[in-house]
Amino acid sequence: MSSLFACHGSGARNADGNREQHSGEPQSNILRADYAGSEACKTCHTAEYEAWSRSAMHRMTRDVESAEVRAPFDGRTFSLRGDSATLEQSGTERHVRVRSSTQGELLFRVTKLIGGRQREDFVGVQVDPRNPQGPALGPERVLPISYLIWNEQLRYKGYSVLVTERPVLEPGVVWQQTCIFCHNSPPHFVTLFDELSGAPDVSYQGSASDDLPGERAFRYEVSDREKLVAALSAELTRLGAAPIAPDEESPRALLSAATSTRERFGEGHLLELGIGCETCHGGSREHVRDPATVRPTFALKSDFVSVTNAAGRPLSPAQDINRTCSKCHTVLFSRYPYTWEGRTRRDEPGGSPINSGEARDFLLGSCSSAMSCADCHDAHGGDQRARLEELGTPAGNPICVRCHQHLATESALEAHSHHPRGSAGSACLACHMPKKNLGLAYDLTRYHRIGSPTDPERVAGDRPLECALCHTDRSVQQMVLTMERWWGKRYDRDALRRLYGHDLRIEAVRATLLGGKPHERAVAAVAVADAGRTELMPQLVHALEDDYPLVRYYVHHALERLAGQAIALDLAESKATLRANAQSWLETRTAEH
Repeated sequence: MSSLFACHGSGARNADGNREQHSGEPQSNILRADYAGSEACKTCHTAEYEAWSRSAMHRMTRDVESAEVRAPFDGRTFSLRGDSATLEQSGTERHVRVRSSTQGELLFRVTKLIGGRQREDFVGVQVDPRNPQGPALGPERVLPISYLIWNEQLRYKGYSVLVTERPVLEPGVVWQQTCIFCHNSPPHFVTLFDELSGAPDVSYQGSASDDLPGERAFRYEVSDREKLVAALSAELTRLGAAPIAPDEESPRALLSAATSTRERFGEGHLLELGIGCETCHGGSREHVRDPATVRPTFALKSDFVSVTNAAGRPLSPAQDINRTCSKCHTVLFSRYPYTWEGRTRRDEPGGSPINSGEARDFLLGSCSSAMSCADCHDAHGGDQRARLEELGTPAGNPICVRCHQHLATESALEAHSHHPRGSAGSACLACHMPKKNLGLAYDLTRYHRIGSPTDPERVAGDRPLECALCHTDRSVQQMVLTMERWWGKRYDRDALRRLYGHDLRIEAVRATLLGGKPHERAVAAVAVADAGRTELMPQLVHALEDDYPLVRYYVHHALERLAGQAIALDLAESKATLRANAQSWLETRTAEH
């Protein structure tokens, strides 16, 4: 399968593998003046434009006045330990009324909608409850309520990621200081100040993003300080801030620009609300002016900024696309301390256990120099679930065997995988990109760090063993012995006992539910529900006591799937009350069955 973006190559390579300047590439595609706007693409690229305009990515941020709103602003109320958020509508205006034990009653006029595929979040301004149509009393803030489209329920906004218990309902962060870059279309240049500075204390807008390890990181360099200062000054002037002094050193200039950008950059400074064509394809004004000879490129084009791989070599076409995607899909979120591979954020982190870090995770693997995100994902029209699911079957193997040609035949693949040809276990993605990340609908999505379930750091660092995601009834000992026999591996039993306990004859998923890290317990809960393991309901009830509300939602949903019915539990109750109520429900169900 060829890349969906293959028509927009990133330049040819000479004999040394370096990028050759293509006469058809733009000279610059990162500055504000380089952008033409998505409407300029419509005439020539009608089909792509129409598909993109309907895609979830493009509709990531919408003005509420023109957006399709799925959430019921009909007086519906969400409660959290005595605090509440109520969705209300007056005429054409929508409001969220927050009653907080710490701040009293607050009324917010909804201004923007975020998301819309699985979940709707809201941005709004505080207004006087006595004058809802009156002026804003502060900046736009992320509101503390989410509407889950897929199950028509309300949930506290913060519980979409792995955060610990929140005691009250309060308005969230200032929208323009946190969400504006990744959910909309700024000039690429203004998102690069931290990378260009090389200083760890330059943090703004994308403060939730996590750097790649040194051997995987992109290297950004400034080749012309005067042009950098001029570009910074132009942006700062637009923000109403003082320009950079001509003799200012680059690191200080970039720090100053980052500070001003965090404080001042708002909706009026965006190229477009939502994600436009040029967010991915780069500023394309030169292409619009001369479409016959200048074509857009995913490569960064500038006469004063360059980017290479960690070794200082030019990026491959696939890496250009992956770098583009990783501008936003590169977060671990919420300062949750754990990552995959048994690591922590305080050390060199591994992969993200939750949605939105996919591109960063992909760059951690070894396929990202030859394979791009676009080989599997359709950014124009939005991914169709059926197509993605098909890629996780043997039908998706052609993507991988383009490079791994020694596995192109069914017999070779059967010998490699030790699973029958045509079976789920002979699908490349099933083993090398397993479903072990927390998605948006209490389901699992694929872990994008391409590796093997036999990798020692995964076997001895993560629970459950990745083979247990399908083979939920197998013990740790059974699976480890099988991997050692099939692939000639050897695994440290003491390390495994530290993960699973002294007796390795225990099922990996059972041990994970009882003693795993929070994200691991959520993964085990989904695996148990997928396998229909009703006998593990007591272990699921135990896992309901997790400190992380999102994990409790996952476990509760797994219980409901196994029971085939809704289970009325207040997941915000104390651990003792929640477990007692869940245990009472389980005892009643057991007696009835």
